[in-house]
Amino acid sequence: MTANILYKGKKILYRDTGKGPAIVLLHGFLENMGMWDYFSGRLTLSYRVVTIDLPGFGGSERLDNVHSMEEMAEVVNEVLKRLKLKTCLMVGHSMGGYVTLAFAAAYPDKLMGFGLFHSHALADSNEAKVNRDRAIAVVNSDHGSYIFNFFPDLFAQENVPNFQKEIEQMQHDASKMSPQAIVAALEGMKQRHDQLEVLIEAKIPVLFILGKKDSRIPFEKTLAQAALPPVSEILILDKVGHMGFLEARELTLKAIEGFARKVF
Repeated sequence: MTANILYKGKKILYRDTGKGPAIVLLHGFLENMGMWDYFSGRLTLSYRVVTIDLPGFGGSERLDNVHSMEEMAEVVNEVLKRLKLKTCLMVGHSMGGYVTLAFAAAYPDKLMGFGLFHSHALADSNEAKVNRDRAIAVVNSDHGSYIFNFFPDLFAQENVPNFQKEIEQMQHDASKMSPQAIVAALEGMKQRHDQLEVLIEAKIPVLFILGKKDSRIPFEKTLAQAALPPVSEILILDKVGHMGFLEARELTLKAIEGFARKVF
């Protein structure tokens, strides 16, 4: 079932399929809930799967000039309230992981476990903030070129030729976003808070999925974060960049399936 809620008068699109314990899957920057379609198809054999177009992405409207991770987490919570879901397992890819951490900070009792899929708990460094500002300037001047160049860099270089069709589809989908929505997300990520305490104080299992060739996530620092929660699992992908849901689809799906069995 695909439906929507109104949050502050803006439409938020979500999909709710399957039956059983609930798994909530959150997409990353310039993505939409469609990135999870293959995963949902498998997971709905045993679970209820909820996917959401975060504000400004896919079929969801932009809320404001800045989309903080906390506000996006509140949007997720409103969807779960609409669906009368009291607890879930939540997995977020990239920016979706930042939203997952914000959700865990605000609503720890609503999570049975959570996963950071090519994501981490650190705030942007000063260098990263400068790079965000540069990205914002490019988006404001030519967001089409920004989108075209963005996706190939997310893959391990040797994997790019194998995923041209998928890259073109993501470029096509992202091109429908307004520059203002893209900037709102970039500003939100630039301003996000350090969430290491969420990992340290976690009373639930945490899953980390990392790519050794990820150009976006600091591998060594994120690897160290996996030791912070009292209970954690980690999947390290050798020849994978930032897009493990494509570059190592079966392996990452099995990791989430196995983690879900332990959590529930």
